[in-house]
Amino acid sequence: MPVLEMKVPSPGESISEVEIAAWLVQDGDYVEKDQTIAEVDSDKATLELPAEAAGTITLKAEEGDVVAVGDVVCHIDTDAERPAGAAAPAPAAEAKPEEKKEEPKAAPAPAPAPAPAPVAASNQTYASGHPSPAAQKLMSENGIQAGQVQGTGKDGRILKQDVVAAMAAGFDTSAASTWGGSREERRERMSSLRRKVAERLVSVKQETAMLTTFNEVNMKPIMDIRAKYKAKFKEELGTSLGFMSFFTKAVTIALNHYPAVNGRIDGKEMVFHDYADIGIAVSSPKGLMVPVVRNAEQMSLAQIESEIKRLAIKARDGKITIDEMTGGTFTITNGGVFGSMLSTPIINPPQSAILGMHNIVERPIAENGEVVIRPVMYVALSYDHRIIDGKESVSFLYKVKEMLENPERMLFSGKEPAEVLLGL
Repeated sequence: MPVLEMKVPSPGESISEVEIAAWLVQDGDYVEKDQTIAEVDSDKATLELPAEAAGTITLKAEEGDVVAVGDVVCHIDTDAERPAGAAAPAPAAEAKPEEKKEEPKAAPAPAPAPAPAPVAASNQTYASGHPSPAAQKLMSENGIQAGQVQGTGKDGRILKQDVVAAMAAGFDTSAASTWGGSREERRERMSSLRRKVAERLVSVKQETAMLTTFNEVNMKPIMDIRAKYKAKFKEELGTSLGFMSFFTKAVTIALNHYPAVNGRIDGKEMVFHDYADIGIAVSSPKGLMVPVVRNAEQMSLAQIESEIKRLAIKARDGKITIDEMTGGTFTITNGGVFGSMLSTPIINPPQSAILGMHNIVERPIAENGEVVIRPVMYVALSYDHRIIDGKESVSFLYKVKEMLENPERMLFSGKEPAEVLLGL
C-alpha cells in the first residue's frame, strides 16, 4: 500500500534538529491534507507541521523527542478510506443560483445563535471540552484552568488558539486556586527554545566583558506630545502612538553617532553596520522572543509602531518566523510594562549592546534651579566593553536621553531646528 513518509523540513540554514513539542493528532487518526498535525520547537521559534496528504497517520516519534532535520516523524497511508461519519473537506460551492434562491422557501432558517462573546475579565467559567496537547501545554505553562477557556473545537475541545485568545483578552484568576496546600512537585521538560535562551544568556556572561551604564529621562515632553496628538495620530495614520517608537527613533539617531554600539565582534574582527535593525524584546506564551524591525533608521514613527505591533502579534500567536527574529544589530527591552524600576539587561548575542527601558514614576528633579515633580524613567545600557569604550557607551545613552527630552530634534537627525536653519 502507498505510504507517505513525512520528514522534518528545515526551519532555517543554521538549524539541524528540532523537538516535537506536541502532536495535535493521535496515532491512527485520519488526517486531511494541509491539516496541522504537530508543533515542533527549534531553538528560535515554534513551527507548525502540516500533513502532506490525506490518510491514516502512524506516529514515529514521541512528544519531547529531538529529531534531526530530514528524519521521518510519521507515515500517512494515502490509500486509507475516510472513516464513516468523518467530515469531508468542504467542496467548492456548486449550487446553481436558482437552487440557492429556493432554499429559504423550503424551510425557514432558524434564528442564528449569537456568536460567543470574547473572553473578558469576569468571574465567568466555561464548561469546556478536553484541551488539545498543544493547548494543555500552554495552559500548564501559564497556570490556566480548563474552566477559564471557551473551547471552539469539535465537541467544545480547547484549541491552542482558544488559550491564546483567552490570554490576550484577560480573565479573572482570583477564583483559580494556585496554592492547593499539598507538598507535591511536578517536572516539565525545558523546551528547545528555553534551553537555547539559557545557553545564550550564560555564554554572554562568560564570553563578553559586559558592563551597564545608567541615566534618567524626563518623559514629560514625549507624554505631552502623545496627549496632544495621539487621537489625530490614530485617526490619520491608523496606529496608536506609543513610547517604543520614540525610543526606537532616538536609538537609531544615537547609533549613527556611535557606530561601535551598533557593531559586533566576529573572531578577530569588528563588524560595523550602516543600517539599524532593531530587535524589540517581547514576552510571548513560549517565552522571550526578539523580533527585528528592519532598517528602523528609515522609518517614521507610524511605520515603527505598525511594524512592532505586527511582529508582537505574530510572536504572541506563535506564528513568528525565524527570519523575523534573526540579524538584529541592537536590542531594546522594556521591563517597565511589568513594573520594573531598574535592571541590568543582558546583551542579545552576537550584538554588542542592549537598551533597557523601565517604568515611569513621578519623581522630584532639579529644573532651572528649582525642585519640580516630573515623570521620570530610568534607562540602562548594557554593552560589551571589548568593542565599546566607556566614553562611547555613556555618550550614546546621553544622546538617547537628549533625543527623548527634546523630541523635535528627531526630525533633524539630532540637531536643533535653529542649527539646521543656520547650516551648522
